[in-house]
Amino acid sequence: MTQAELGRPVSVAAMIDHTLLKADATREEIVKTCREARAYGFASVCVNSYWVPLVRAELAGSPVKVCTTVGFPLGANSTEAKVAETAAALRAGAQEIDMVINVGALRSGDRDAVRLDIRQVVEVAHAAGAIVKTIIETGLLDDAQKALACTLAKLAGADFVKTSTGINSSGATAEDVALMRSVVGPEMGVKAAGGIRTLADFQAMVAAGATRIGSSAGVKIVEAAG
Repeated sequence: MTQAELGRPVSVAAMIDHTLLKADATREEIVKTCREARAYGFASVCVNSYWVPLVRAELAGSPVKVCTTVGFPLGANSTEAKVAETAAALRAGAQEIDMVINVGALRSGDRDAVRLDIRQVVEVAHAAGAIVKTIIETGLLDDAQKALACTLAKLAGADFVKTSTGINSSGATAEDVALMRSVVGPEMGVKAAGGIRTLADFQAMVAAGATRIGSSAGVKIVEAAG
């Protein structure tokens, strides 16, 4: 259970995964993102796995976590590929894994395939002391499918459910966050990501039940919060 769920005050920055997932992100941009994260005290820096060793080095000695994506952005990789990607990222220094579920399998009604896909990544991550956030890609699902995805993530032992990649579809909405929170209850985290660029966006997601926010506009949001 998170500090926010326990009623303890949490800073705006401490709820934000400072994110840079652009395909054309450069080394200099990654370093800048890490230095911002250290300065502002963000929860993590979330990058594509190629950059994990650099982020680990840049964040050394700070409480900011190293976060990376698995099966990004489509989620249609084989489970074996996701497990291998997770294991490699953990060896490189990742502490948080944001994995994309198999959206097509979910929409096909293959519940066991989706649950086991998540579960195998969770087992590898948890063995290394890392947490897993499952990206359900809300923009591609109806409400019943969103609820099912959250239920399967919870059954698989994931730590968070997350709205979206911000690449394949529309981003986070307060309505989706509220639905996800209602399904998973207080035991899991809910991460809102995709299109969150202002303090008002941040506040709407938190009010709906989000306990983590993924954004590339973290500095702007924190500075607006004063």
